[in-house]
Amino acid sequence: MAAPAVTRDRSRATRPEGRGSTGPTGSTGPTGSTGTARRGRMAGTPPTPWRIHGLDGLRAIAIIAVLVFHVRPASLRGGFIGVDVFFVISGYLITTLLLRELAKNGRIDLPAFWVRRARRLLPALVTVVVASTVLALVAGGDLLVDIGRHIIGAVTFSNNWLEIGAGSSYFEAATPNLFVNFWSLAVEEQFYLVWPVITVVLLAAVSSTRLRIGLLAAGALASALAMALLLDPDAPTRVYYGTDTHAFGLLIGAGLALALAPDGPRFFRGRAWQRWRFAGAGAGAIALVVLMMRVDGAAPFAYRGGLVLASLATAAIIAALPGGPSPLTRILEAGPLAWIGRRSYGIYMWHWPVLLIVTAVLPAATADSGAWWAGKMLAVGLTIALAAASFTWIENPVRRLGFIETLRRARAWFGARRPRGKVVTAAAGAAVLAAFVVAWATAPTQNSLERAMAEAAEYVGGAAQTDAAATPDGSERVTGEITGSDISSFGDSMLYVAAPALAAELPGIDIDAESNRQWPAVAEAIDDALAAGTVRDVVIIAAGTNAGARDVALIDATLDALGPDRSVVLVNIYGSSFWVEESNDNLAAVAAARENVAVADWHQAATEHPDRLQPDRTHPDMEGMYLYSAVVQDAFGELGLDVAPEDTSAGPATDPSDEPATEPSTEPAPDATGG
Repeated sequence: MAAPAVTRDRSRATRPEGRGSTGPTGSTGPTGSTGTARRGRMAGTPPTPWRIHGLDGLRAIAIIAVLVFHVRPASLRGGFIGVDVFFVISGYLITTLLLRELAKNGRIDLPAFWVRRARRLLPALVTVVVASTVLALVAGGDLLVDIGRHIIGAVTFSNNWLEIGAGSSYFEAATPNLFVNFWSLAVEEQFYLVWPVITVVLLAAVSSTRLRIGLLAAGALASALAMALLLDPDAPTRVYYGTDTHAFGLLIGAGLALALAPDGPRFFRGRAWQRWRFAGAGAGAIALVVLMMRVDGAAPFAYRGGLVLASLATAAIIAALPGGPSPLTRILEAGPLAWIGRRSYGIYMWHWPVLLIVTAVLPAATADSGAWWAGKMLAVGLTIALAAASFTWIENPVRRLGFIETLRRARAWFGARRPRGKVVTAAAGAAVLAAFVVAWATAPTQNSLERAMAEAAEYVGGAAQTDAAATPDGSERVTGEITGSDISSFGDSMLYVAAPALAAELPGIDIDAESNRQWPAVAEAIDDALAAGTVRDVVIIAAGTNAGARDVALIDATLDALGPDRSVVLVNIYGSSFWVEESNDNLAAVAAARENVAVADWHQAATEHPDRLQPDRTHPDMEGMYLYSAVVQDAFGELGLDVAPEDTSAGPATDPSDEPATEPSTEPAPDATGG
């Protein structure tokens, strides 16, 4: 049924656009036969600004938060919330643009809208994908692992669903995915595809603005509930990447656009709102800062309210911006913030590939060392330079001129060059395309960690059934000389990767390790082994690479279950995750309170020898696994234990960096996407 027709105020509709100019954005009415919505607007409602001052500054704050989080997560553990700020801004702006077009032209031209989106998004995106892939080919390492899937996901805006299907992890990835940050662009583009159609239907079928806002609020609530209910705390990527579970920010922004429209609720045009809107924005800003500082991507709170609160805080800030210049808009319109905000799209796309490529090219450096910071700042500088160049020479020309006119001018520029210049330009372009094809065609399917785990598979598990020592009977714990047959070990992929060295230097050791294990799963494995009576006199626990060792009560309960008659070595962790320092402090405090527990300081060893790590800068490489074993054995000494001289007949006698003397295990290695 068509919505009732309403009158509109033509005097305001014809007001010219421009900085500080105003015009109507509200609308209601039936759809036309061509799939467009007819305009309509309550007469006498006040106009709203065509341009919202301050949004560029808010974009800048969002991209700076994301940059800090990706450069050094410990400095801003919730910096990933910047993406949710972008979502709210996008939902608000896109809906405002649609309402503006409806008010100005009397219809929404859907094909033209999608063409404008393509002109805005595709040129810079294709440039980043091609350039990054070619540079990754030059840099080497693991950067091109599964690059075909990553490229397809990036250019088709399906990155989020492809990575969900592949079982990837945003927060704990072992493979350096060049385009991991494109997941949010995929969510936004999917929104851009369907939201204009929904808007046309909503404006045509629902005449009440309050009801429209209510429907959007219900949609946002449904999305937030889906994220909370479908969350797997050990693997949150599904709900974080999912368009269905992460659409609430976009819908909150869209609802805000309807609320601030001329025919929106009177509250937003009343004196009370004008008087309190800046207080609301201030509260939103404080909430956003606190959330960025405190929200933990590994904790359930982020997905069960945290991200929703961040979206609402962002909406509170945006809601205070319309209405002309103010102290808030003057802050957000400051030169540097506005400059960064206008280039935030390019900065967001470039920063992650550049960080990975620079890290791969430069020599390994200890975290927080001068060389490490120099590399990070180089990457940030290159990111800003590339984004600025893209904004000036790629994004703006295509956005203003369109694809056809830009290509025509590019051909004219090429035609005006001298013959030698034409040859050089054509050769360079052909070389880049050829390198891109080669990179895609020759990309490996396994990363260094997965290969290392495949080689280590034969040393993990099985020993407990054939060579288990008796469970301690409550007598005093063992001291003096021990062998691998006295040792049980439990852990994640750190222990898994180091298994060849541990088996070589501690023949007979029982190794129970799995990729992606977190402390609760390791504690459960220890409980199962205790119930089976297979835990030996000496126990190694290597866990925390995934989500940290942050539950002190769980660590204490596990040590209590092992009892004081066993010697226990806790291996601390190394990496760039924000939980590393806290986790290592927890392990040190727990060990200091127990005479039978010592800490193997892998963090210090890895800090001193970053060159002995895998390309993920976390797991040990071939040399690093022997360093890992040495660190564990040093901790034995703190407990009064000495490793007996190696019996070469009981274990591998060759360095695992050489070709294995036996046939490799036919059993597939577990997934190695985390620690």
